[in-house]
Amino acid sequence: MRSAQHRGGWVIFLSFVTALMLTLIPLPEWATYLRPEWVTIVLIYWCMALPERVGVGSGWLAGLFLDVVHGAVLGQYAMALALIAYFTLTLHQRLRVYPMGQQALVVLLLVLFQQLQVIWIKGFLGESPDSLRYWIPSLTTMLLWPWLFVILRDLRRHYRVR
Repeated sequence: MRSAQHRGGWVIFLSFVTALMLTLIPLPEWATYLRPEWVTIVLIYWCMALPERVGVGSGWLAGLFLDVVHGAVLGQYAMALALIAYFTLTLHQRLRVYPMGQQALVVLLLVLFQQLQVIWIKGFLGESPDSLRYWIPSLTTMLLWPWLFVILRDLRRHYRVR
């Protein structure tokens, strides 16, 4: 039996590049804590939609790019995103059938887990978060999930990404 041919890898790649660019866009001081976790949310979507193409390795690679962008300890975000990818891959069949509200809550929990991992590593380095504002990106990411899901799903269908 012939396996299905993969198509549209460039759409997946460009979505990650776009997420990384959105992470790099300078924001006013008051809005820096409102920035969603763009790369994480894109990783969660692709792990749910195409678990055979995007997985732990993709999460690790995307995390390495985030380490470089944030000037963090090399591997800090890589480990966090690899674990997020693993959990998403483990739950992807259940997540697909959840209503959008429940999916958004799972995204909130995954991003909180990522932030907890990052703050844990920063704690080892003697750094601490500025305030409770550190946790706000989890909420903005959760609120953004329905829109990003629809946009990426439509792109996946339009370009027949498999």
